Amino acid sequence: MQFSWPEGPGIRCLLLSLLLLSAWEAGSGQVRYSVPEEAKHGTFVGRIAQDLGLELADLVPRLFRVASKGRGDLLEVNLQNGILFVNSRIDREELCGRSAECSLHLEVIVERPLQVFHVEVEVKDINDNPPVFPESEKRIIIAESRPPETRFPLDGASDADTGVNSALTYRLDPNDYFALDTQSNREQTSSLSLVLRKSLDREEVQEHSLLLTASDGGKPQLTGTVQLRITVLDVNDNAPEFEQFIYKVRLLENAVNGTLVIKLNATDPDDGANGDIIYSFRRPVSPAVLHAFFINPEKGEIRTKGKLDFEETKLYEISVEAVDKGNIPTAGHCTVLVEMLDINDNVPEITITSLSLPVREDAQVGTVIALISVSDRDSGVNGQVTCSLSPHVPFKLVSTFKNYYSLVLDSALDRESVSNYALVVTARDQGSPPLWATASVSVEVADVNDNAPAFAQPEYTVFVREN
Repeated sequence: MQFSWPEGPGIRCLLLSLLLLSAWEAGSGQVRYSVPEEAKHGTFVGRIAQDLGLELADLVPRLFRVASKGRGDLLEVNLQNGILFVNSRIDREELCGRSAECSLHLEVIVERPLQVFHVEVEVKDINDNPPVFPESEKRIIIAESRPPETRFPLDGASDADTGVNSALTYRLDPNDYFALDTQSNREQTSSLSLVLRKSLDREEVQEHSLLLTASDGGKPQLTGTVQLRITVLDVNDNAPEFEQFIYKVRLLENAVNGTLVIKLNATDPDDGANGDIIYSFRRPVSPAVLHAFFINPEKGEIRTKGKLDFEETKLYEISVEAVDKGNIPTAGHCTVLVEMLDINDNVPEITITSLSLPVREDAQVGTVIALISVSDRDSGVNGQVTCSLSPHVPFKLVSTFKNYYSLVLDSALDRESVSNYALVVTARDQGSPPLWATASVSVEVADVNDNAPAFAQPEYTVFVREN
């Protein structure tokens, strides 16, 4: 069976309307692409003009442009063929850190008439970072009196990649005395321990040298190593012990300097100096922990210092060491997980990205006047923002995509009645108490020739002498 389309101006108008409708739907944020990080300059990403329903011949006349907030010129569009391509190096780890999802949000703007489209480009991770240990050599002192199954914490490696490319496995040189144990918990942190399998004899072996290797799950697989130097000493047969291996604390981000986070208490059954304990952060200590906390070496109290910010760090993992004062000191270890709680301390931000001014007084209802975006660095309800406009006539705000709005004409204009409108956009978050910000928009109305000349009176009588 064959079908044929009738021809004529009516059909052409219908097809044009369908094309414009598909272009508007594309602007709702449904167009998505993906590109691997470190892709070379010129790498094809997508036929963006075609996918948005735009004609190639219209790209230049309609002032086609792409904006990526705070992302520079990583992606660019060839205006000759409408293809989105990689313009400069994209480093996923620099762009999104360890976030599981990483996308570039593009705002595609065309004018005459003004339209805006939202395009998401997912940046996919490649295995370009090997596992890295905090140090190339780790020295551990173990008394020969320590019983089998004693655990000694190790610093795991870190991998800047994500997903399977950062999934680490560890292996230790085969030996008779030590084994590895790796445990993960619900906070998505892992503890790596060296476990003593067999009693040590200092008179037999004074030092053990073992190579610890971390391998990621990428293809090809990348590895990192650390040399473990284990010195066996004989003395002080009891090490300090904490009541728990992991402590969990919740702390508001506006906690003042000196706020008590936790008081740790390790015990050592030895007498005298062998039972006196000094507390400290276990090395190496991350700069973030040093900036935010300090520990009293005698009391085991961890307190805050400096300014805490939930938006910068949501979870601190603090490794603590309790060492006795014996001639050959022994140590106990624990980990304190400090979860930061968000408060509403960030005011919403309003950005006006495009203005189409002045507005003709004969502009159609629904004409887009400006593009507005709002954001809030807080989380949860503290970061949920609503946007409002005053006065409400003859304009209104229309939500286009997440925190993006269009300022559109809501009713007819008359320059002879009002030639300029002063509008105020208000962004308010849902925190308690709420915070808000405002932005002013001045809309000038352009005149059109919609009024004919008029005489003062409709009829005049004139007398003229006949000569």
